[in-house]
Amino acid sequence: MTTKQSDDEQRKLQAFVSEYYGRLLASSADLKTNACCAGGAPPPWITSRLAKVHPDVASRFYGCGFPIPQGLRGATVVDLGCGTGRDVFVIAQLVGPDGLVHGIDMTEEQLSLARDTSGWHAERFGYPKPNTVFHRGYVEDLRSVGIADASVDVVVSNCVVNLSPRKDLVLAEVFRVLKPGGELYISDVFVDRRLPPEVASDPVLYAECLGGALYQADFVSLARRAGFLDPRVVSASPISIQHDEISSRVGAARFSSVTWRLFKLDGLDEQCEDYGQSVIYRGGIEGAGSVFWLDDHHAFERGRPERVCANTSAMLSSTRFAPWFDVIGARETHYGVFPCGPTMAAAQYASSGPASGGACC
Repeated sequence: MTTKQSDDEQRKLQAFVSEYYGRLLASSADLKTNACCAGGAPPPWITSRLAKVHPDVASRFYGCGFPIPQGLRGATVVDLGCGTGRDVFVIAQLVGPDGLVHGIDMTEEQLSLARDTSGWHAERFGYPKPNTVFHRGYVEDLRSVGIADASVDVVVSNCVVNLSPRKDLVLAEVFRVLKPGGELYISDVFVDRRLPPEVASDPVLYAECLGGALYQADFVSLARRAGFLDPRVVSASPISIQHDEISSRVGAARFSSVTWRLFKLDGLDEQCEDYGQSVIYRGGIEGAGSVFWLDDHHAFERGRPERVCANTSAMLSSTRFAPWFDVIGARETHYGVFPCGPTMAAAQYASSGPASGGACC
């Protein structure tokens, strides 16, 4: 399930990707396909922060979704493959002046712009000093840039893990740096099958976020092996490849932009188990005043009790979301497998569910 490329082939791909994004692309408009660029409208609580990002930073953004979770005030966040820092500067506003955002990227040309505008952004946000730090490094080795064990509340990544030739190392490093109860929130390109070697190792297809796209079942297996026992899909949207030559090269494979959330939590079950628990959302999370979406089939309306499995209960009571939820019942009596369908609120508000991260630029 990990790539079978040699170390030399992996290094060559990394070097090509760095060159591609650092020197060959002047803006997202220079991409050959729409896989590595986000489309759709972000929610208002993100849009208002995007408006404060420097235009030079925004114009050189390459992502496939909006992996910016809620409840970040005061948090320490790492952005894997931050590029020029667009998402970093959005998140910097959400964590506030007492939070900290690390941006990690291997391409110096992009990091240079991020660093040059750090002071401008801090002034724009009304902060006494920048709450952002940018590091040149590889997402497979966060230790080399000084990210310590269990030191991070949230790790985000926007269309970057597909570019790594060692996705297993990325997930292992994320698990290492996250605090107990921490979260990986990721948008990336996924594919409906395992790609043949000639597609997976094609440099242009790789740099365009297609060659390195993961078969979803393989991603889930890698995530669980790293310690993320219950990966949850937040949203998914198909990617249309509007480039005849590249479309013919990938054949019948179908690609999607998918947003996932993965929690570092001990004691999660391999399947949904019923311990008779319910949760009630108190309200108060920005952007989720009335309804909070944990994933694509778990929504919680303010004040409305919802029956949940033990894993969902833990995700809401043993993470940064705990202040906004009341949990009824403990893991004392087991009632068997939990029938994990949509919550009542999810069924009722399905048409206004989590914003998709489909690519259409």
